[in-house]
Amino acid sequence: MGSTFTGLSGKTKEDFGHGDAKFITYMNVFSNPIANLDMTEYVEIDSKQNCVKAGDVFFTTSSETPEEVGMSCVMSENADNIYLNSFCFGYRPTVEFDLNYLAYVLRAESFRKNMTFLAQGISRYNISKNKVMEIKISVPSLDEQNLVGAYFSDLDHLITLHRSKQITTKNIENRRKSMNGFNKELEFEEALITALQSNGWENQVIKNPTEEDLIQNWANILFENNREIDRLNDKPLIREEMDELIEQIKNLRTPLALNGFINGKTVSIIRKNPEDTLHYGKEVSLKIYDRMEIAAGQSRYQIVEQPIFKRHDKVLQDRRGDIMLLINGMPVFHIELKKTGIPVSEATNQIMKYAHEGVFTGIFSLVQIFFAMNPEETLYFANPGPDGKFNSDFFFHWADFNNELINDWRVIASTILSIPLAHQLVGFYTVADDSDGVLKVMRSYQYYAANRISDCVSKKDWKDGNQLGGYIWHTTGSGKTMTSFKSAQLIANSKDADKVVFLMDRIELGTQSLKEYRAFADDVDDVQETEDTIMLIGKLKSIDPKDTLIVSSIQKMSNIKKDAAVKMRAKDLEEIQLKRIVFIIDECHRSTFGEMLSTIKETFSNALFFGFTGTPVFTENEKVMSTTADIFGNELHRYSIADGIRDKNVLGFDPSMVMVYKDKEIRNEVALYKAKAESVEDALGDPEKSKVYYHYMSDQEVSMADTYLEDGTIVKGIESYIPNKQYETNDYQYAVVDDITNNWLVMSRNNKFHGIFATSSIPEAISYYKKFKERMPQLKVTGIFDSTIDNAGGQKSLDKEDGLKEMLEDYNNMYGQHFDIGSYATFKKDASARLAHKKPYERIKPEQQLNLLIVVNQMLTGFDSKWINTLYLDKILVYQNLIQAFSRTNRLFNINEKPFGSIRYYRKPHTMKKNIELAVKLYSGDRPAGLFADHLPENVMHMNLAFKEMMAVFEGEGIDNLEKLPDDTIPRAKFAKLFRQFSTYLQAAEIQGFNWKDIMEVTEDDKEEIYIKVLPTEEEYNILLQRYKELRTPGDNGGDPKDDIKFEIDPYLTELKTEAIDYNYMNTRFEKWLKALSQPNVSEEELNETLEQLHNSFAFLSQEDQKMANLFLHDVQTGDAILQEGLTLQDYIYRYSNNEKRSQITRLSRYFGVDINLVTALLNANVTKDNINEYGRFDALKASVIKEDAQKYFALTEGEKMPMFKVNNRVNSFLEDFILSGGKDIEEPENWDK
Repeated sequence: MGSTFTGLSGKTKEDFGHGDAKFITYMNVFSNPIANLDMTEYVEIDSKQNCVKAGDVFFTTSSETPEEVGMSCVMSENADNIYLNSFCFGYRPTVEFDLNYLAYVLRAESFRKNMTFLAQGISRYNISKNKVMEIKISVPSLDEQNLVGAYFSDLDHLITLHRSKQITTKNIENRRKSMNGFNKELEFEEALITALQSNGWENQVIKNPTEEDLIQNWANILFENNREIDRLNDKPLIREEMDELIEQIKNLRTPLALNGFINGKTVSIIRKNPEDTLHYGKEVSLKIYDRMEIAAGQSRYQIVEQPIFKRHDKVLQDRRGDIMLLINGMPVFHIELKKTGIPVSEATNQIMKYAHEGVFTGIFSLVQIFFAMNPEETLYFANPGPDGKFNSDFFFHWADFNNELINDWRVIASTILSIPLAHQLVGFYTVADDSDGVLKVMRSYQYYAANRISDCVSKKDWKDGNQLGGYIWHTTGSGKTMTSFKSAQLIANSKDADKVVFLMDRIELGTQSLKEYRAFADDVDDVQETEDTIMLIGKLKSIDPKDTLIVSSIQKMSNIKKDAAVKMRAKDLEEIQLKRIVFIIDECHRSTFGEMLSTIKETFSNALFFGFTGTPVFTENEKVMSTTADIFGNELHRYSIADGIRDKNVLGFDPSMVMVYKDKEIRNEVALYKAKAESVEDALGDPEKSKVYYHYMSDQEVSMADTYLEDGTIVKGIESYIPNKQYETNDYQYAVVDDITNNWLVMSRNNKFHGIFATSSIPEAISYYKKFKERMPQLKVTGIFDSTIDNAGGQKSLDKEDGLKEMLEDYNNMYGQHFDIGSYATFKKDASARLAHKKPYERIKPEQQLNLLIVVNQMLTGFDSKWINTLYLDKILVYQNLIQAFSRTNRLFNINEKPFGSIRYYRKPHTMKKNIELAVKLYSGDRPAGLFADHLPENVMHMNLAFKEMMAVFEGEGIDNLEKLPDDTIPRAKFAKLFRQFSTYLQAAEIQGFNWKDIMEVTEDDKEEIYIKVLPTEEEYNILLQRYKELRTPGDNGGDPKDDIKFEIDPYLTELKTEAIDYNYMNTRFEKWLKALSQPNVSEEELNETLEQLHNSFAFLSQEDQKMANLFLHDVQTGDAILQEGLTLQDYIYRYSNNEKRSQITRLSRYFGVDINLVTALLNANVTKDNINEYGRFDALKASVIKEDAQKYFALTEGEKMPMFKVNNRVNSFLEDFILSGGKDIEEPENWDK
């Protein structure tokens, strides 16, 4: 019924704003059902562009939300020389429509719903032209269209008349909403305290306490809770005894160890209070906290307002927090607040600043969880401790049961910060993970899942014979192992079951899970392993509480009945069968659809079974006529892959089809085969053959991939006719290897990350291994697959043995190992640990890393590593196997270096593309938008949009050539936000092959070449990066700790090195200007023009260097500068900068008496705040200050004489600021010599 066309292409920013033609803008299309010709802009046009006409329909191709993507607009009248913007595409119908009808039907809810479902992307959503063209619409008769169109046109007119009233109403509503905000942080603080008092916290608030005050408060509570004769004997704790407790805390040091201290119920001290004659000099045990005693018994819940943190370094300042929450006198939560309009990141920055300064030590080191809040957003995260690092990837939002984020501060106060949940959070939902050495706090969906399982067990009637507990659908990478452990721990602590058995389907997974569970446990003995079925029987029979949690394999458990009979333990088994046993099965999609689980269920007929999976089995992909629900019962909680990507708990995917064979060539071969023709001429010469040939050559009649009809019929596509042998040829395999090796450095980010290459068979894996050695010998490659050698396999088995032998020998030589086929299992563990940077390879050197792992089926499920960023696929995967394999790439890393998991697939690419669509639809939880990263053209388009907005910010502030930052905060904040967005798209585009030249991309959907011109040049990007770095200089925010910066700065971006600045260009402008100056006949206009060109080139420079350059040019013009042959402009800038620095150092020495050599050494060392006092060098500088001179300087510059103790503090901050800023201007006081 029509065809599509593209908008403007190949345009640069110089083409817009003038010319004879006009174009329909993006906002015109987005906002109007019918195009408004007043909303057009001028553009220069060439012959390649598509002119629009009446009847054309325009669609936006992207938006920030899936609900707003693909907005339509109809051109209702002809106009000369009108074109379409480059961010939309057009559709030209070949049948007659009533244009009003068409305009409104394309904006109808039913059509918009179909369009929303097509949206793909993460930070911005896009649609495919081809997919849009597949949407069906109702087309009544033309007369009926006229009536419908006229009705909606009249209605639209009526809506327009009332729009001003709507706007007024909306403004009133916005004002009402703003009243709920807080213009002062203190008001927010008071409101939050009131809300906390209504949610289980005590009414009496402890205001402005010091650490000493809080230690005494803790001592008082400990006394009240331990007055018994066998504890404190009704005699209070004295300071020496509290010092012993604080010393214990200091020795434990880390939040991980202190979590065990808090949850250990009791602590021991030696009594030193002489009044306690019964226990004096003896050890007594004190109750400090009981995780089970929630909102009852001796539990106390206190609010602390603005605690005072004394400085730990005399040059720093005392600090004051916002709110601390104490349980039984221990400060377990610390909350930092920001008022409305200040980003919550500033609260996290404040927490990190305090931690860096050593605030959270002593009693404050008991803090387990931090909260960063403003009225509109809340983040919570575990305390990493003095030796750990804060990682924003693990700053979480709280959500409700359906995973909808909760940001309203009042709801936060009534949920996660309320009693009992806050008490449970410390007692049950923090995990001291020994494997990583860090404290972890659970996310909201983990809490809900663990609670649902615990509730099911508590309500279980153990005589009802119902074995179906339910299953948890949590996406791969979301922390299912921790969730399953916490579920088991809750059951064990509640004593609602006698045994909780973690059931794994592979021995190595059992070993891995055993390590993880023991790392999570309070004590390693709390989780028991089972080496054989006899030990398993013993653990299940045991009544020792330490034998409650057991890890076993499904293979071992399924053999327990048979082995018990053989080994005369049948009576023991009968005794076990009477116990209340809960089975928790991880990765339950993988192993449980067979005889083994059936045998276990028969053996333990009264047991309760729960499953955990990221990819449940549904009717669409059921195994042996069974779904996950059939085997485990109802879904208890869902956290789909779409939820995980939205919450940034896992990464999205960037799947790319790589066309080894051209579609046209494959289609031709299949068409000839089906027509039974030897050649095209043969096919076309016979009418019957010709009919068959053209049928298969038509992509309208036969798709490349299979087509699935509504009645369940599958219509074979072209790729289904291709034999597997076509993908086993040397030519094909070399093409795959060449694609991987040619793109290796880009995809791996210069070998920082590693890849997995999945093949279709072991012979192919071995063949590929040899080709990688041949094509790229420096690439460190090995393979992992089933090492079993079948003696009946003949030559195939011999080839497999030779391949294994070659890989092991190469691996041993590469890494100095001694593995053989007999120790293949140990080799697999070593290779997987090396790939994941796990023990003993946590700090592995680049030369010892493994770049690429070749697999067949192994390692595609259950293997987790943030260091894997790319999956290469030369095999066909479907449904859960596809999502599981893709998920090997989506573990979180620094978003600037790993914005998504990359997948490149080669075999039957259209079939795989269809499989991806089906799997995503099944496992996205009906929310597919956001799963896939933008492709290269979309990322470049987003870069262009962000760049145009950044330029508008600078132009709006009257700043030419990006030469400096705006002066006001609001445009600075706008620029900061836009540049972060731009950089996110740039990082993603670079992985996808971006360079700073024109990009040509062949899209998978449209099979047409799209030329996208990158608007910013590399030089302009470098200038913008330089401006971004200047947003926060080393001295910023170094004064009042409560100073608010109203925009976020990404440290990663400020640390990026600016690309080589085009000094050559600047120097040629400089030489041209000098030459013009020396020529007597040069006009003033020409001289000014060359000077302006030179000034424009300064934008590359930092603002300090620009200042020096302008100072030098002024001296040249006045004749004060001494020019030397052979010196470039940057040489003069460097000289002037050094002279200026020396001048400032001299002033500093004159007014403060400091040692010039010490100042120079510190400036030349480029120190940071972290290492400024390394080797005591800053202390030495401070010691050289003449305090009386400093006092005189501050009196003259600030107008009043300050006492000497204030002078000391002022000098410390002044000198630190001078050094960190690289030698700032020193104000010269008047009347110094008087």
